[in-house]
Amino acid sequence: MRDQPSHSPPPEDVLEIGAPEQFAALAHPLRQRLLFALGHRPATVSRLAAQLDAKKGNVAHHLKVLREAGLIHIAETRQVRGGTEQYYQRTARHMVVAEPQAAGTAAMLAAVAQELDRSPVEPHLTLRHLRLSPAKARQLGEALTGLVDEAEEDGEGDGDGAEGGEEGGEEQPVHGALVVLYQQAPSTGTTTPG
Repeated sequence: MRDQPSHSPPPEDVLEIGAPEQFAALAHPLRQRLLFALGHRPATVSRLAAQLDAKKGNVAHHLKVLREAGLIHIAETRQVRGGTEQYYQRTARHMVVAEPQAAGTAAMLAAVAQELDRSPVEPHLTLRHLRLSPAKARQLGEALTGLVDEAEEDGEGDGDGAEGGEEGGEEQPVHGALVVLYQQAPSTGTTTPG
């Protein structure tokens, strides 16, 4: 019996997040973890529950919320032992916030903070403030996105065990990358003497 479906439809490349129900769906940490877990391949409720150490009923509920928000879909179903097994998949490989809103941004950052806390290795986390012209800021944003896209494409080809220290078809660990470039709000000029 196969572990995963064959010939599932590939997800779209980019989904812009902007609807209130999408932000609401992203507000729960387990739903964020489910989206991370569904990053590259479809999975069943049972597999996701085992992977995330969560109860099946809880996972099923949160998958329903994500599905109603249009963030995941059922990629394939198959008959197993008299029942129907559903494989869930993200609707897009990349999800970007079209117009960031405070609630959506807070939800996404809270989910990333939880992932950082759960990481078995020390994460790389840096906050820097740079003076950049609009053109340089745009160039930096494109370069950062390009680096992440390139790393993701390199990681997708790791199935043959020929490179990267991979033996016996073992998969490499999944890493999260949050790319944020923002312009600080201008000072109001009302500083208090320190």
